[in-house]
Amino acid sequence: MAASCSSSSTAIRLLSPLPQSSDTSRSPTFRHRPLRQRSRASSVVLTSSFVPKFRATISFHQRQIKCNASKVPSVTNFASDPEQLKKAREDIKELIKRTHCNPILIRLGWHDAGTYDKNIEEWPTRGGANGSLRYDIELKHKANAGLDKALSLVSPIKEKYPGISWADFFQLASATAIEEAGGPKIPMKYGRVQTEGPENCPPEGNLPDAGPPSPAEHLRNVFYRMGLSDKDIVALSGAHTLGRSRPERSGWGKPETKYTKDGPGTPGGQSWTVQWLKFDNSYFKDIKEKRDEDLLVLPTDAALFDDPGFKVYAEKYAEDQDAFFKDYAESHAKLSELGAKFDPPEGFSIDEPRKPTPQAVPEKFVAAKYSSDESSRSELSDTMKAKIRAEYLALGGSPDQALKSNYFLNIMLVIGALALLASLVMNQDNYGL
Repeated sequence: MAASCSSSSTAIRLLSPLPQSSDTSRSPTFRHRPLRQRSRASSVVLTSSFVPKFRATISFHQRQIKCNASKVPSVTNFASDPEQLKKAREDIKELIKRTHCNPILIRLGWHDAGTYDKNIEEWPTRGGANGSLRYDIELKHKANAGLDKALSLVSPIKEKYPGISWADFFQLASATAIEEAGGPKIPMKYGRVQTEGPENCPPEGNLPDAGPPSPAEHLRNVFYRMGLSDKDIVALSGAHTLGRSRPERSGWGKPETKYTKDGPGTPGGQSWTVQWLKFDNSYFKDIKEKRDEDLLVLPTDAALFDDPGFKVYAEKYAEDQDAFFKDYAESHAKLSELGAKFDPPEGFSIDEPRKPTPQAVPEKFVAAKYSSDESSRSELSDTMKAKIRAEYLALGGSPDQALKSNYFLNIMLVIGALALLASLVMNQDNYGL
């Protein structure tokens, strides 16, 4: 219960006489005693002037306690329980190890978030990462064919952790699937509020199509509507390094290839890469070369190297996997937050904060380390060699020429020595007088 901390509430006032009561369960802590009663503990006489002051002091401290209590932050019910998110992540990892379901879990998170329309302000009408994909009306959209299987895979885990919102759960599964396949660590934040009814599902047609008449234009229309860039489009397309396309679901790809006929998981489909359960930059390399007929190249894939705006990133990622991982992690995190409403508003992380990288300590020179003793002699470090060489060159030496004598310095040393000797001789003569 909150208490006001205004000046009027903290003013000291005298209590009215405390009532006598035999009921100790209802009596105040400090009971009224007759005046001039001697305290057994301290042997201090309680005078009539002491009691009102004592009561006033107790009243003041009681009010101070109430005021301080009002400053204690109240517990906020976040959209998801952080501890349950951590436990669910471990269960998702175990599910992936058993079923090799990385690709379909990634698609589950993407398709929940990818309906976002930046031109609509109201939540959840604007679409995005709000968990609406769990409803049948949205699952039946053409672009979501096959995702009912993904939902059936993860639903037992979700039921185990009711303190997690569906919106967070889909994105947790997607990010975990990337990381477990060898991909980059995604800087995720959580706290997404979930929709509470199928009437909030977005209209069909917000997700990208695999074979539109103008692939590059289509990709930009879809991803620009979400507020994403050309770099985001190319980086996110790189996730096709995982998974297969099945003709019975999307209408694209072969029923099976030499890379998919034996699984793992359910056999069949056509993959974009040879190792289609490993997250790397091979998607860009294979799309660029187009030399293996058993690997899939959709019209929207080919556009990444045909369109000048996309090509600059596709070429970069084909050559530099580290650059691809960095940009992909940023774009994935951005996608996972599209249209989301967070509680708390700033979201929260379930990852431990990274410890700062320790700075390299310069090597200290230890004379014993470079002793002439054969038993303790060791090779000079490169750093020490460089220091000695620099000092040697500063004095006029070089690898091809010995250090020249400084004749002026030698003459000055001789003159100084002679002057010192003469001074000593003169002092001895003076002492003999």
